[in-house]
Amino acid sequence: MNAQLKCMSLVLASLGCLLAGCLAAGNRSEPSAKDMAAINRFNEQYLHAINAGDAAALSRLTDENHVMIAPNRPILEGKAANDAANSGAFARFKIAETWQPVETVVSGDLAYQRGSFTVTATPRDGGEQRYTHGNFLRIYRRQSDGTWQMTRDMFSSDHAAAP
Repeated sequence: MNAQLKCMSLVLASLGCLLAGCLAAGNRSEPSAKDMAAINRFNEQYLHAINAGDAAALSRLTDENHVMIAPNRPILEGKAANDAANSGAFARFKIAETWQPVETVVSGDLAYQRGSFTVTATPRDGGEQRYTHGNFLRIYRRQSDGTWQMTRDMFSSDHAAAP
């Protein structure tokens, strides 16, 4: 009987935790207008920097621990690795990129945003343009001045990987 009571107590406690988690997730509030405006400003600045080929501006918009996870490539960890990759890409290509966010969630000083993107990369030394589209998931961190920086960036292409 004692073992049955312990088991029932464990089941009830687990159900209570599960219910509390579901209620907390269901009570998620929409981002404030101020947070959305700041994240939208961030996106405008980030896209402008990409389309202008401005690696220094991109660097200012990411934190020191920035991680980028791109398809079929090693993970880029840290600002220096990301800065080097961006500089290299801008030296080789003129980039035209757009984003279409579909969800933004803010929780304290972190936010995530998911959506879709398109990119056209034109080789600077001539050659055929490259075009891709896909989906992204980004994590932003609020700074002490209320602005946001990107801390994680992950994206995938809708195109199949080359054999």
